[in-house]
Amino acid sequence: QVQLVDSGGGLVQAGGSLRLSCAASGRTFSRDVMGWFRQAPGKEREFVAAISWSGLNTDYTDSVKGRFTISRDNAKNTVYLQMNSLKPEDTAVYYCAADSTTTTPWATPRELYKYNYWGQGTQVTVFS
Repeated sequence: QVQLVDSGGGLVQAGGSLRLSCAASGRTFSRDVMGWFRQAPGKEREFVAAISWSGLNTDYTDSVKGRFTISRDNAKNTVYLQMNSLKPEDTAVYYCAADSTTTTPWATPRELYKYNYWGQGTQVTVFS
């Protein structure tokens, strides 16, 4: 059974940090683009960050650039999202996702439909 398991969410004061993890099982994800998305109450799910399958390229939505860092450890089949300087507007359920169909080594797609495996989500709540 192919699974992505998100973890690391929690309640944090504005300015604080959290590190999200996404552990993959059931197949190797070393050739998949890995992404993080988030969904706030009443809003659509949105792109946050992605890392190419080669690990050579990353992409971030403008609102998190300079604060969030995506990384991957293929030996552990795990992807991370380090979130620093958190703001109340970062409050959302965060989902990791895998795109197994993009083959370009540097590609980091932002479109949700390109991701065919999804984690269950982890809640991040930032209070001021």
